[in-house]
Amino acid sequence: MSGTVLRPPRHRPDRRAVAWWTVQWLVLMVPVAAAAVGAYVAFTPRTPGLGAAAGAFAVACLLVALVEPRAAYRVQRWEVTDEAVYVRQGWLTHTWKVAPMSRIQQVDTERGPVQRLFGLADVTVTTASSAGAVKITALDHALAAELAELLTARTQATPGDAT
Repeated sequence: MSGTVLRPPRHRPDRRAVAWWTVQWLVLMVPVAAAAVGAYVAFTPRTPGLGAAAGAFAVACLLVALVEPRAAYRVQRWEVTDEAVYVRQGWLTHTWKVAPMSRIQQVDTERGPVQRLFGLADVTVTTASSAGAVKITALDHALAAELAELLTARTQATPGDAT
């Protein structure tokens, strides 16, 4: 094994990621919150305790939608070195994924419709590992294209058969 030491990755997702992730969470949580309040109104005898619980649940859903993207932004990091691509994510459970250059088989960029509205893209690095791909999320779309180009060039210049 080489003398490579992994330090915390230095790059964050693009700042616009917070808005994109907030929209995603709101699309999920607003209907859940509305369903809780709607079910209380439509199907219960409207006891104050149950109403308070439905209201508290709805507020908690909306708070999660507003807080989680900011927490994710604070902990997600990525980096590309001459030897590897690595990411760190998770605010409760920290997860590191490392893809050595010699193991990279494929580099993809992805831009969904809502991501395009925010000018963002993801880069996915697929390796020969069964542990799954390394995904760098919420990059500026131009940076994502440059990164995919850089990784492709470095992968081709790295000896090995990526298996």
